[in-house]
Amino acid sequence: MKKAIVGAFCLLHAFCVMGQTKWYDPLEADFPVIQNQGWTEEIGKNYHRLPNRARDKVRRSVWNLSGNSAGLAVHFYTNAAKIEVRYGVTGDFAMSHMPATGKSGMDLYAIDPDGRWRILTDKYAFGDTVRYTYGNLVESKYHKKGYEYRLFLPLYNSVTWMEIGVPDSASFSFIPKLKEKPIVVYGTSIAQGGCASRPAMGWTNILSRKLDLPVINLAFSGNGPLEKELVDLIGELDAAMVIYDCLPNMGSLSTEEVKKRTAYGVSAIRAKSDLPILITDHIGYRNDEMNIHTKESADRLNRASREVYDSLKATGMGKLFHLHQDSIHFPEDGCVDYVHPNDLGMQAYADAYEKMIRRILHMPVGEWSTMQPVSQRREPDIYEWKKRHGEKLKSIASASPRKVIIGNSITHYWSDEPGRVNGPESWKRHMQPAGFFNLGCGWDRIENVLWRIYHGELDGYVAEEVVVMIGTNNIGLDSDEEIVGGLQFLLKQIEKRQPSALIKVVGILPRRSRETTVKALNRQIAKMAEQHNWHFVDPGEKLLKNGMIDESLFTDGLHPNEKGYALIAPLLVR
Repeated sequence: MKKAIVGAFCLLHAFCVMGQTKWYDPLEADFPVIQNQGWTEEIGKNYHRLPNRARDKVRRSVWNLSGNSAGLAVHFYTNAAKIEVRYGVTGDFAMSHMPATGKSGMDLYAIDPDGRWRILTDKYAFGDTVRYTYGNLVESKYHKKGYEYRLFLPLYNSVTWMEIGVPDSASFSFIPKLKEKPIVVYGTSIAQGGCASRPAMGWTNILSRKLDLPVINLAFSGNGPLEKELVDLIGELDAAMVIYDCLPNMGSLSTEEVKKRTAYGVSAIRAKSDLPILITDHIGYRNDEMNIHTKESADRLNRASREVYDSLKATGMGKLFHLHQDSIHFPEDGCVDYVHPNDLGMQAYADAYEKMIRRILHMPVGEWSTMQPVSQRREPDIYEWKKRHGEKLKSIASASPRKVIIGNSITHYWSDEPGRVNGPESWKRHMQPAGFFNLGCGWDRIENVLWRIYHGELDGYVAEEVVVMIGTNNIGLDSDEEIVGGLQFLLKQIEKRQPSALIKVVGILPRRSRETTVKALNRQIAKMAEQHNWHFVDPGEKLLKNGMIDESLFTDGLHPNEKGYALIAPLLVR
């Protein structure tokens, strides 16, 4: 009996040890981790949306609503098989037309190693402590480092504290606040997120996922009438663009006041910066076909706003845009009431904004996966892809490179990763004296390079030459047509960002057992490059012997060794 008791105790102890959870508080991280938040240094360790000094500038109702965590998110890496989130909020969980999951809940998404977004759903419970549990999480097929996660915070409640828990045997690390310039949205209850079923379905959060850009939500339920105080605060932010979606809260204002506020909203920003400004129409009310008063109200506001827009454009003002209500394609059943969108309506808003913003920021997408920018995290055992991207942006800002070479691991590991460098001497002998800056990322595909281009790797400097070596990792996944088409799509975006640079398109290097495939593909790439006056180079011929790869010039049948790089480098620099 004694042995049985001891055995049972040991088993229970082992079970408890195995089941221990380690909790992480985002506000206690060593660096800022609250995403989509302006004035982070001033705001400090809380989940607010305005700095403390705004308390004396904005109306009390606006200040109180700024404590709602709409649009805020926390990003992290973990390989945990189970993730828990627990937190407290200040207000009621639900409203009569908005469920607790949207008003007070949280949403967790994973980004898999190929850059695809995956929603997580499991268990949740609302009480003094709100709890979400996500269990039985699958392991990545590429590695054991887990996934990048993005946790979206409540839309209509204020978070007082929060912790993220994983088994203590799992890895966990917060991702620092993104340094990319955000899209700033000033708006009403609609933009704040009313009445999405869950936080990620608020249109600003959908938009942040579609564009993979930070979006700062400065929308205040019933209190977003394009006020000077908020416009002046927004003018302090270093933004990519500003969106004004305020008309639904301006119905009590006179037509002249609507015009005055719209004009100030544009002129105050334009006085400080030439960043793009987008003015959005009132979507209209869902009952406007049956209620003459609501129809007249929305139409009056839209006429006033458009008049200001037209007059400013007539003066020659650039980077000013307008989103017409017809372009939103709002569905008949897109609201929970007369104006607040349900998830269908939120998706319509996000789709319309995405289309407009991609045009404004020059971030188009195409029909094939090779034309759709995505991130990747396929080999974090060697390097962190997004960390490298951030480090390259810092280097670019200080170095202003004259020439860049963009590619995958063949470029990356030519010179540039401690612990795995395949051709350092040839890089030093040929590429470095020619002034080349290495923008390679291991295991990149065409669509991953497109993401990097859209996120700044060719911005802020004027290059003499851009050399592109990409496509080998798309072989076997995409058709020749998709590879050539995706490469052409990418090169057009490169040309748009570096219009004065000589663009060199490098043929895909031969690889073991794929020599014939690569040769046929390169013929198509050469023809495509010639049609667009891009310079085509095919150094891979130097790596063949009797039509097959010369194994003595490779480390593994794919990556050249020092001898192989020494043969192809002169063809790239001349």
